[in-house]
Amino acid sequence: MAINVNINKAKEITKDRLRAERKPLLEEQDVLFIKAQESNSDTTAIVAEKQRLRDITKQVDNLNTIDELKSISCEK
Repeated sequence: MAINVNINKAKEITKDRLRAERKPLLEEQDVLFIKAQESNSDTTAIVAEKQRLRDITKQVDNLNTIDELKSISCEK
């Protein structure tokens, strides 16, 4: 008997996993951003990384297999 996977449910589970994974990473970027502002340093890279982390869940919508969903991560 084959196992049927509800891909839409799998995508939601993956999004939840990514949200949990990115939370401490975003918090770390927030600290770096504040430190950079305090020292008048360039924040461009920090802002780009924060946006990449926010957008990671949008990428899930374009994935179509369980293997793709398992492989996506917040790590660079």
